[in-house]
Amino acid sequence: MLRSLSVRVVIALVLGLGIGAAIAAWGAPPLKSGVELVESIGNLWLNSLRMTVVPLIFAVMVTGIAGVADAAATGRLAVRALLIIAFMMTVSAVFALGFAQVFYAIWPVSGPAAAAIRAGARAAPDVARAAPTFVGFVSGLAPGNVLKAASEDAILPLVVFASFFAFAATRLPEPRRTNFVAIFESLGEVMVTVVRWVLMVAPIGVFALALGVGLRAGVGAAGVIVHYITAIVLGNVGMTLVAYVMAMLGGVPLGRFIRAVAPVQVTAFATQSSLACLPAMIERCRDELNIPDRVSGLVLPLAVSIFRITGPVANFGVALFVVQVYGMHPTPMQYLGATFVAVATSMASVGLPGQVSFFASIAPICLSFGLPVDLLPILIAVEVIPDIFRTVGNVTADMALTKVLAQMDGGRGEAA
Repeated sequence: MLRSLSVRVVIALVLGLGIGAAIAAWGAPPLKSGVELVESIGNLWLNSLRMTVVPLIFAVMVTGIAGVADAAATGRLAVRALLIIAFMMTVSAVFALGFAQVFYAIWPVSGPAAAAIRAGARAAPDVARAAPTFVGFVSGLAPGNVLKAASEDAILPLVVFASFFAFAATRLPEPRRTNFVAIFESLGEVMVTVVRWVLMVAPIGVFALALGVGLRAGVGAAGVIVHYITAIVLGNVGMTLVAYVMAMLGGVPLGRFIRAVAPVQVTAFATQSSLACLPAMIERCRDELNIPDRVSGLVLPLAVSIFRITGPVANFGVALFVVQVYGMHPTPMQYLGATFVAVATSMASVGLPGQVSFFASIAPICLSFGLPVDLLPILIAVEVIPDIFRTVGNVTADMALTKVLAQMDGGRGEAA
C-alpha cells in the first residue's frame, strides 16, 4: 500500500499537520524556527509546481482543440457529441456555483478555522485583485502582451489567446498542421514529465508545507480539510445524479441503466481511471443497452478523451472553497471569467494524470479570481478521496452520453 504515491502523500499530510500542531503546543522556540526552515523546502516544491502551469495549459489546449477538430471531421455524430459535451461541461460549472451557494449557506467555513489555515498556508495578504467592471472584463479578454499576461498569471486572457491560436492552427494544410501540433504535444509531454518529477517528491513537499500549516493552524486545519472533502464529494455525487437523468432522457429505464453501469462504476472506484474503464463501458453499452458498435465505438473514446462531467464542478468547487477560506466576495464578472476558465481547463487538461491535472486545472481558476494557490498543495494531498467520486461520475456520464446519442441517431438501443 505504501507504494502508492497518493497514500504516501496523505500520510505525509497527516504527519506534518500532527507534528506541526504538537510543536505549536509544546515545542521550544528553536524547534519552531527549525520548522520554518523545513517549510522553505515545501515552498520550493510549490514553486516547482507553479512554474509548469502556463506552458502546460497552453500546450494541452492547443493539442486538445486540434484533436477535437479531427474528431468533428468524422461526421454528424461526432459534432452532436461535441455540442452535448460542451453544453454539459457548462452545466457542470453552473451547477458548481449553485451548489456552493447552498452548501456554504448551510455549512459555512468557520472563521477561526479559515484564519488558521490561511496563516498556515502563508498566503499573500493582498488576496483579491481589483474587481473588474464589465468594460474592463471585455477589453481584458484579449491580452495586449501575451508574455506579460503569463508573467502576471492573467490566465483568462491566456486561455482566450490559446483557443484562437489553436483554432488558427487547424487551418494549416494537413502535413504542416500535424507537424505543428506535434511540437505542442511534445511540449505538453515534457511539462507532464517535469510535473511527475516534482510529484515524485510530493510526500516531502507536502510534509514540509503541512508542518508549517500545523504549526500555525493547529488542530483547526483538520476540520477545514474534512469540510473541503465533504463539499467536493457531494458536488461530484450531484453531477453523477445528473448523468442518470441524461440516461433516462436517452430512453433507458433508470433501473436498467443502474444495472448496466454498476460494474463500470466498481472498476472506476478501484482504478480511478476512465481510460481503464473503457473496455467495460464498450461491453456494457453493447450487451446491456443495445447500443450499436458504430455509435459506442466513436462516442466512448471521444467521451473518455474530453468529457469529464465532474471536472468543472470539482475543479470550480475547489476554487470556490478557497474563495470561502479567504472570505472573498467575487463580482459577477469574476464568476463569469472563472466559469469560462473552469470549462476550458477541464476540457484541455484531460488525459493528464490526476495529480498533474489537479494543479493544471485548478490553479488557473484560482488565479482568475485573484486568489493565491498556496492551499492547493495541501488539498492535493487528500485528492485521492474526491478523485474516486470524480471518476465514478465521469464513466457514468460517458455511458449516458452514448445512450443519448444512440437515441438521437435513430432510436436504437431502447428497452427490449
